[in-house]
Amino acid sequence: MELKHEERGTVTIVSIVGSLDAMTSPQLTEFFTQKIADGRYNLVGDLTALDYTSSAGLRVLLNTTKEARQRGGDMRLAAVQAGVKRVFELSGFTSILKFYPDVQSAVASYYK
Repeated sequence: MELKHEERGTVTIVSIVGSLDAMTSPQLTEFFTQKIADGRYNLVGDLTALDYTSSAGLRVLLNTTKEARQRGGDMRLAAVQAGVKRVFELSGFTSILKFYPDVQSAVASYYK
Protein backbone atom coordinates (compact mmCIF):
# COMPACT_ATOMS: atom_id res chain seq x y z
CA MET A 1 0.00 0.00 0.00
CA GLU A 2 1.13 3.51 -0.79
CA LEU A 3 -0.32 6.70 0.71
CA LYS A 4 -0.28 10.12 -0.88
CA HIS A 5 -1.96 13.17 0.61
CA GLU A 6 -2.70 16.80 -0.07
CA GLU A 7 -4.48 19.62 1.70
CA ARG A 8 -7.21 21.64 -0.05
CA GLY A 9 -8.31 24.32 2.34
CA THR A 10 -9.80 22.60 5.36
CA VAL A 11 -9.92 19.21 3.62
CA THR A 12 -7.22 16.54 3.73
CA ILE A 13 -7.26 14.15 0.79
CA VAL A 14 -5.51 10.81 1.15
CA SER A 15 -5.02 8.59 -1.87
CA ILE A 16 -4.71 4.92 -0.99
CA VAL A 17 -2.92 2.86 -3.62
CA GLY A 18 -2.78 -0.94 -3.68
CA SER A 19 -4.23 -3.23 -1.02
CA LEU A 20 -5.55 -2.35 2.41
CA ASP A 21 -5.36 -5.36 4.73
CA ALA A 22 -4.14 -6.50 8.13
CA MET A 23 -0.52 -5.89 7.13
CA THR A 24 -1.04 -2.35 5.79
CA SER A 25 -3.91 -1.04 7.93
CA PRO A 26 -1.64 0.03 10.85
CA GLN A 27 0.12 2.47 8.51
CA LEU A 28 -3.22 4.01 7.51
CA THR A 29 -4.38 4.13 11.13
CA GLU A 30 -1.22 5.98 12.10
CA PHE A 31 -1.66 8.45 9.23
CA PHE A 32 -5.28 9.28 10.14
CA THR A 33 -4.52 9.43 13.87
CA GLN A 34 -1.84 12.04 13.19
CA LYS A 35 -4.09 14.09 10.88
CA ILE A 36 -6.87 14.16 13.48
CA ALA A 37 -4.36 15.08 16.21
CA ASP A 38 -3.27 17.95 13.95
CA GLY A 39 -6.88 19.20 13.82
CA ARG A 40 -7.59 17.94 10.29
CA TYR A 41 -11.14 16.59 10.70
CA ASN A 42 -12.47 16.98 7.13
CA LEU A 43 -11.10 13.94 5.32
CA VAL A 44 -11.53 12.50 1.84
CA GLY A 45 -10.32 9.01 1.01
CA ASP A 46 -9.44 8.84 -2.68
CA LEU A 47 -9.91 5.15 -3.44
CA THR A 48 -9.33 5.40 -7.20
CA ALA A 49 -6.30 3.09 -6.98
CA LEU A 50 -7.38 0.90 -4.05
CA ASP A 51 -7.54 -2.61 -5.46
CA TYR A 52 -8.59 -4.51 -2.34
CA THR A 53 -9.68 -3.98 1.25
CA SER A 54 -10.10 -6.54 3.98
CA SER A 55 -12.14 -6.20 7.15
CA ALA A 56 -9.05 -4.63 8.78
CA GLY A 57 -9.15 -1.85 6.19
CA LEU A 58 -12.87 -1.36 6.70
CA ARG A 59 -12.28 -0.98 10.46
CA VAL A 60 -9.68 1.74 9.88
CA LEU A 61 -12.05 3.72 7.65
CA LEU A 62 -14.99 3.27 10.02
CA ASN A 63 -12.99 4.21 13.13
CA THR A 64 -11.54 7.24 11.38
CA THR A 65 -15.02 8.34 10.32
CA LYS A 66 -16.26 8.05 13.91
CA GLU A 67 -13.27 10.02 15.25
CA ALA A 68 -13.70 12.76 12.66
CA ARG A 69 -17.46 13.03 13.26
CA GLN A 70 -16.95 13.30 17.03
CA ARG A 71 -14.83 16.38 16.32
CA GLY A 72 -17.28 17.99 13.89
CA GLY A 73 -15.72 16.64 10.70
CA ASP A 74 -16.24 13.59 8.53
CA MET A 75 -14.58 11.03 6.27
CA ARG A 76 -15.90 10.89 2.73
CA LEU A 77 -14.88 8.27 0.19
CA ALA A 78 -14.33 9.08 -3.48
CA ALA A 79 -13.98 7.06 -6.67
CA VAL A 80 -14.46 3.65 -5.06
CA GLN A 81 -13.86 0.84 -7.54
CA ALA A 82 -16.66 -1.70 -8.09
CA GLY A 83 -14.93 -4.63 -6.35
CA VAL A 84 -14.05 -2.57 -3.30
CA LYS A 85 -17.51 -0.98 -3.23
CA ARG A 86 -18.97 -4.49 -3.12
CA VAL A 87 -17.05 -5.17 0.10
CA PHE A 88 -18.56 -2.02 1.62
CA GLU A 89 -22.03 -3.12 0.49
CA LEU A 90 -21.68 -6.65 1.90
CA SER A 91 -20.46 -5.30 5.24
CA GLY A 92 -23.34 -2.81 5.47
CA PHE A 93 -20.98 0.17 5.52
CA THR A 94 -22.69 1.96 2.63
CA SER A 95 -25.34 3.16 5.08
CA ILE A 96 -22.68 4.58 7.42
CA LEU A 97 -20.06 6.07 5.11
CA LYS A 98 -20.56 8.74 2.43
CA PHE A 99 -19.53 7.93 -1.13
CA TYR A 100 -18.83 10.33 -4.01
CA PRO A 101 -18.06 9.64 -7.67
CA ASP A 102 -14.81 11.62 -7.61
CA VAL A 103 -12.49 13.58 -5.33
CA GLN A 104 -13.70 16.96 -6.57
CA SER A 105 -17.32 16.29 -5.55
CA ALA A 106 -16.23 14.84 -2.20
CA VAL A 107 -14.16 17.94 -1.42
CA ALA A 108 -16.94 20.25 -2.66
CA SER A 109 -19.43 18.54 -0.30
CA TYR A 110 -17.62 20.13 2.67
CA TYR A 111 -18.28 23.61 1.33
CA LYS A 112 -22.02 23.36 0.75
